[in-house]
Amino acid sequence: MARTRNLALATELAQAGDFLDPETRAIVPPIHPSTTFARDQDYNLGSYSYGRDTTPTVHVVEQLMARLEGAAASLVFSSGQAAATAVFEGLPSGQEIVAPRVMYHGLQVWLRRTASQRGLKLVFFDAARPDELEAVVIPGKTALVWIETFANPTWDVMDIAKAAHIAHEAGAVLAVDATVTPPVTLRAIGLGADIVFHSATKYLNGHSDVLGGVLSTCTVNDHWQDICTVRTLVGGVMGPFEAWLLMRGMRTLDLRFERASANALKIAQHFENHPAMASVLYPGLPSHQGHDIATRQLTGGFGGMLSLRLKGGEYVARALATKTKLFRPATSLGGVESLIEHRIAVEHPESAVPRDLLRLSIGIEDAADLINDLEIALGAVNPDETQGAKRSQ
Repeated sequence: MARTRNLALATELAQAGDFLDPETRAIVPPIHPSTTFARDQDYNLGSYSYGRDTTPTVHVVEQLMARLEGAAASLVFSSGQAAATAVFEGLPSGQEIVAPRVMYHGLQVWLRRTASQRGLKLVFFDAARPDELEAVVIPGKTALVWIETFANPTWDVMDIAKAAHIAHEAGAVLAVDATVTPPVTLRAIGLGADIVFHSATKYLNGHSDVLGGVLSTCTVNDHWQDICTVRTLVGGVMGPFEAWLLMRGMRTLDLRFERASANALKIAQHFENHPAMASVLYPGLPSHQGHDIATRQLTGGFGGMLSLRLKGGEYVARALATKTKLFRPATSLGGVESLIEHRIAVEHPESAVPRDLLRLSIGIEDAADLINDLEIALGAVNPDETQGAKRSQ
């Protein structure tokens, strides 16, 4: 039954939108594992035909995501990379793409490879210098502008409304990676984005047990229809069980994000003036250069992502990442558990990420325990060990 009034996003999430199974009246959305669906007596298809197009379980997630984003439509993919790359697949040779110099490295590697193979021009800008975006977006040349709400892993803040104005004045599409700022805190379409991307593996699922990606659009146009076609042709749709797990995770998104944001702020405040730190990069700190923009754009917290830059440099940072006990040294983010990563060690060769940077994904544990874990690890870093690592290079 359709809602008759507007509800808070927390309520929509907790109740899985307005889902109620029409046949069984089950409260929890069921899994439909079937890969194929029968035609009727007149040989007409119903809403579903084949699992490579979509399935009922996937469709439930897509309906909820569109509602959360304020979007015309949403598509769920088998991975974040499958979703992100689908945005670029329809661009013809000679088109120009603008993207941040520091961004999610997996997509940047794909962009560099694809640009060289297909004759696309790839132009990078520095998200720490927002004026650069306007300088590199050229009317009649730039076809698509890709930005991140917070640059990963330096957490420079993009003014989405300003970026939308720049892109649209040039006749370009603005696509926004909002992975670290889910719709419980930011709705990029309302700020002018044409397409919003999420790695659903991260905050949306939140339990480190699903690979997935989501795209949402402000309007169903030719570009969106091409993205739909790409998903079908390459088989990029999410499986029913993964979609069910994603929906299950999304029902607690509001609570998880609130706790992670509160924890991250406490940790950032604790280490902001710490003698071992060169800087703490977290948009929730008033000292962060993007704090005012973040405050204006976000409604539900600054998120659980922050980075530490160590005064001891690359070798101290790398050593620290191996000394923590609660923070697990692993890739990914947005889960209920806290992770730590010496980011340059896993980046591509062209990466501009500072070598002294540790990326932290703050979970929902007790903040005091997490702070204590980092402090103990800092005390356990052996200066002789780091000096030996320097000499071996």
